[in-house]
Amino acid sequence: MRIATWNVNSVRARLPRVLDWLGKHQPDVVCLQETKCRDEEFPAEPIEELGYTIERLGQKTYNGVAILSRGPQEDVVKGFPDDGPDAEARAIASTVGDVRILNLYVVNGKEVGDPKYTRKLAWLERLAEYVRAGFDLGRKVVLTGDFNITFDDRDVYDPERWEGRILCSVPEREALAKVMQPGLIDAFREFEPDGGHYTWWDFRTRGFRRDNGLRIDHFLMSPPAMAACTGVAIDKDERGEDKPSDHAPVVATLE
Repeated sequence: MRIATWNVNSVRARLPRVLDWLGKHQPDVVCLQETKCRDEEFPAEPIEELGYTIERLGQKTYNGVAILSRGPQEDVVKGFPDDGPDAEARAIASTVGDVRILNLYVVNGKEVGDPKYTRKLAWLERLAEYVRAGFDLGRKVVLTGDFNITFDDRDVYDPERWEGRILCSVPEREALAKVMQPGLIDAFREFEPDGGHYTWWDFRTRGFRRDNGLRIDHFLMSPPAMAACTGVAIDKDERGEDKPSDHAPVVATLE
């Protein structure tokens, strides 16, 4: 099973890129973030024509997550169990085959000290509780998506410049460690222990040209899922295409 995660930065604006990539690579499962549209506006038909079923949780203009699968999806859960009616569309879970998948678009936080930063840390605390209470890590469990956090300085092109800043601050990294605490594993790091591998490059600074990036899109796996994983790869070629998202797709392969 090949599982992809990709922050597409608007599924409707990026639809030609999404369809081209799906047709070319044909992953079994695709977790999309920042779809940026209501469920009824999601461009389902052309994706379904490629053989995918779609489970989505969207909202107008912002956020939004979706899971595309070549096989049936079961036990779909949208959002957190304690979400209110006005909760942002940031989490969706389903089971494909014997793998329980949780697709996440973590709050960005804007900048350290901003109210949105405080909200990010609170949201991550809720995520940690959701994982502890709702996921059996004795089975194959995969958390994936745009986490908007680097694990450590190996995920940062210029650690000195980014020290203490949003996406790289100590409280964010500690909050992510709490999510991992029940036994989740950073799958990419298992195969690529060195730094210099990134999944996001800022449009504003034209960072992709100089490979000035951050690794913020992750696969966190339970021990059984990690035991089945044979590799995790970042598709930088897609990031270099015409009118791309600012994130590259990342693909994990499970036996």
